[in-house]
Amino acid sequence: MTDDALVIFTPSGKRGRFALGTPVLTAARQLGVDLDSVCGGRGICSKCQVQPGIGEFPKHGVTVAANALSGWNAVEERYKSIRGLAEGRRLGCQARVMGDVVIDVPPESQVHKQVIRKSASERVMVMDPATRAVYVAVAEPDMHEPTGDFERLAQALADQWQADDVTANLGILRRLQPALRKGEWNVTVALHKGHNDTHPRILDIWPGYHEGPILGLAIDLGSTTIAAHLCDLRDGRVLASSGVMNPQIRFGEDLMSRVSYAMMNPGGDVEMTRAVRDSLNTLIGAIATEAAVDPAAIYEVVFVCNPVMHHLLLGIDPVELGQAPFALATSGSLSLDARDLDLTAINRAARVYVLPCIAGHVGADAAAVALAEEPNTSKDMVLIVDVGTNAEILLGNESRVLACSSPTGPAFEGAQISSGQRAAPGAIERVEIDPVTKEPRFRVIGSDLWSDDPGFAEATARSGITGICGSGIIEAVAEMRMAGLVDAKGLIGSAEQTGTLRNMPEGRTHSYLLHDGTAQGGPVIMVTQGDIRAIQLAKSALYAGARLLMDEMGIDNVDRVVLAGAFGAHISPKHAMVLGMIPDAPLSAVTSAGNAAGTGARIALCNVAARARIEAVVHRIHKVETAIEPRFQEHFVNANAIPHATDPFPQLAAIVTLPDVSYNTGGGGGTGRRRRS
Repeated sequence: MTDDALVIFTPSGKRGRFALGTPVLTAARQLGVDLDSVCGGRGICSKCQVQPGIGEFPKHGVTVAANALSGWNAVEERYKSIRGLAEGRRLGCQARVMGDVVIDVPPESQVHKQVIRKSASERVMVMDPATRAVYVAVAEPDMHEPTGDFERLAQALADQWQADDVTANLGILRRLQPALRKGEWNVTVALHKGHNDTHPRILDIWPGYHEGPILGLAIDLGSTTIAAHLCDLRDGRVLASSGVMNPQIRFGEDLMSRVSYAMMNPGGDVEMTRAVRDSLNTLIGAIATEAAVDPAAIYEVVFVCNPVMHHLLLGIDPVELGQAPFALATSGSLSLDARDLDLTAINRAARVYVLPCIAGHVGADAAAVALAEEPNTSKDMVLIVDVGTNAEILLGNESRVLACSSPTGPAFEGAQISSGQRAAPGAIERVEIDPVTKEPRFRVIGSDLWSDDPGFAEATARSGITGICGSGIIEAVAEMRMAGLVDAKGLIGSAEQTGTLRNMPEGRTHSYLLHDGTAQGGPVIMVTQGDIRAIQLAKSALYAGARLLMDEMGIDNVDRVVLAGAFGAHISPKHAMVLGMIPDAPLSAVTSAGNAAGTGARIALCNVAARARIEAVVHRIHKVETAIEPRFQEHFVNANAIPHATDPFPQLAAIVTLPDVSYNTGGGGGTGRRRRS
């Protein structure tokens, strides 16, 4: 056994080697991992709860043994007996590192709780929900016409609401007679009829006229974030929006890592399904509490998700999605009982609708984006990019729509970045670098002030400056390119080459000092050569996917670009274009759609006809498979340059002049060269 062990924390991705016997909390603090503790490590506050993983972790290249942490101790036992400790959880101050280990820090253990950026955008919708409340007068029983109470209720619904041949479960039948008599033969029923349902069904019943809410949930089940919008099905209003980190991150940050986990760990798919369903129930309880409503008033849920999340939500092993031909178990929409998915936090009779998938790696989330943005009705050629851990890309107009999926990885989410973190108060989200002085200024989540504004220190005293999130690292790299600190190949120059001492040597490469918080007890935030490479890989995959669709369409330019997803409202179009994330276009033609997948889910929740509409549209969307298309690799390599090695960017060049610099890879000062104009 070696004298130290590799410790990897998720979802941050931060890792390091530590001497055997090091407390997990100590390792977390030394790595700058966001793990809470207020009791000084005495096992009293329980803020430092962590979830260690066991088994194969191909993404991280480690196998975690059952004894990777020290055994359960008396402090943990005492805490569990008094206050309870979830199954599998350990206290970070008590558990000690005894071998290579992957440790998940759950959201509630993080000091800086994540900001869920997949908020609901305003949208005018035609209300025609599948679930609605109707008031009905039922004929009283008559000895001369021996029909049951339910049959007379069904007849009344047919006569008064054109709801023919209704059905009801045993729970409704048990409550039927007391409700009818208490309401003096007038009742309100929650009636559900999906667009593919043969018969409407009664989900709930109340005596007399019931004015209580009829609620629904639109859930965007992403690889990294689960975002939920609680809607009133009477008028479409969003009562609350909330979200959590997807707990499956501890099994792998990207989709293929989770597929690999399922392949290499028998029962791994079941484990991941249970994790996400438990998280959904917790999220539902939290959003109902936030809106001050009874979760039993939630009668319907609409899900959008990528294919791997789709299968894991449904309890289907995703192994076939990890190998050609990437076959889905089912690509059609699904209408289910909520109890089939173990959704116990909502009404017992609630229904679930899952939007259809387009193809093997283009899922129901892409279908929801298509429903929200309607590229199939556009007169001009529109490129829609849903940026996330796995990017979905749509290109087309009213004549033809193409789609593909591109594996961007988690760098855009702030993961795999040296000082990266999820979007949370204290995270740097905006960056500007003076092209002359090379000095930076920035903004952090939770404050509208820039770092050089009066009052910035006071405004950020509570949150601190803790790291850099996805939008921040995108702007930082683009600003470094515009300031001449990084060349077109992505190489960071030395202090002598760039004229700033902020460019510091680090081995054979250099890093740029963005912020030094040591005087305030905070971290040093650098942009390293490794960070640049991670962003280059992510943006190259994104651009290559878009370029592949443009090739298939036979075009070199698009009329407009729509940025969707968690980043849609937070990425600067100019910085995205400087990086070469998106094809060249007038900046005025680059717009944000916010969380378009979540908007599509809300449309499907509030309008039953929209479900039939998107099911028809997905059959006309042609999927291009990046994994087997040889041109993808060529486009990927060329897209590594910032902004691009071969494709011209005339629209960008009209507003931004990128320094024509070139730095060598030797790492020595002054040995690079600056190209002559």
